[in-house]
Amino acid sequence: MPDGETRTTRAETRFGQGFLTDAWYLGALSGDLKPGKLNHVEMLGEPVMLGRSRGGELFALRDVCPHRAAPLSAGRFHRDAAGAETVACPYHGWRFRADGACAAIPSLTADQAMETERIRVRRYPVAESQGMVFVWMGASPASEPDHPAPAFPGVVGGAPKLVDRMVFEAHIDQAVVGLMDPAHGPYVHRQWWWRTAGSEHDKEKRFEPREQGFAMVRHAPSKNSRAYAILGGQPLTEITFRLPGLRWEHVTVGRRQVLSLTCLTPIDGARTRVTQIAWSDHPAFTLLKPVVGAMARTFLRQDAEMVELQNQGLKHDPALLWLDDADRQAKWYQALKREWLASRREGRAFVNPVEPATLRWRS
Repeated sequence: MPDGETRTTRAETRFGQGFLTDAWYLGALSGDLKPGKLNHVEMLGEPVMLGRSRGGELFALRDVCPHRAAPLSAGRFHRDAAGAETVACPYHGWRFRADGACAAIPSLTADQAMETERIRVRRYPVAESQGMVFVWMGASPASEPDHPAPAFPGVVGGAPKLVDRMVFEAHIDQAVVGLMDPAHGPYVHRQWWWRTAGSEHDKEKRFEPREQGFAMVRHAPSKNSRAYAILGGQPLTEITFRLPGLRWEHVTVGRRQVLSLTCLTPIDGARTRVTQIAWSDHPAFTLLKPVVGAMARTFLRQDAEMVELQNQGLKHDPALLWLDDADRQAKWYQALKREWLASRREGRAFVNPVEPATLRWRS
């Protein structure tokens, strides 16, 4: 076997080995959750109702009424005589508070005593951060967050300049590995404004561990990545990955900043919701907003198309051949995931398995 190649076992490279729990996942953007409206999302195979009361309280509940299984998100808000707001099921009007406890069952008569609060639906902790709503998907209903919701550098320039969403027909493992892969650019993203045939050259980047992940430390973008030219000046970029599925690129051009954030949220074992958001105070994102948006949407759809092609081979459960250094980030992801699961299982602190490294590849 040639130097630098690493043949791995199916267990080491197999996609779809389960989800990470006790972790924050993007549920929605803040603007998606209007006061007095209820929203249904699927996360990690679970139905989740996201809502914001008319009073502004944000909450998340399992989107299944325990009476006859109707989705609570199809119901409405109910305000009692004291002004307290609850969610009323569309089927029989059972009402639930934001903490998941049943507040009232309208079909009960005055002489039918019942402790309705003993009836509960699962509550998911939620947090709003920088215009995003994160949901804590715990390993059990009793799980509470032990670290804050993510916050990112470079959220500047007011509202996002770009929001793009789509569903990858893939387990989150496959989506993560595909999006962080450094060598597919000249083949999947071949565009006149990005990469062209024959533009590949050797690259060398430094990496270091970061909170629950790793980063390609700040550097000047590769000269064959032409889209950076619209920023002018001398841009510097840093690309970071964090469990369970967050990848962001923070670009600085003098005092100006650009942040491109990709959030991966598993819908179930075969589908992953991909949300791409960009903020910037750089004039190019105002002057060239339609162009920048079209470029970003093209990238994401090219990745989705490759995922669907890859599915044709993965259905045969092949052993995969991962290389050093081009596939080191994929190996780090698998190591991070294993350590996360082990630390939770053993009740100990998470220890980042990533070590500083300089990686080389051609793209």
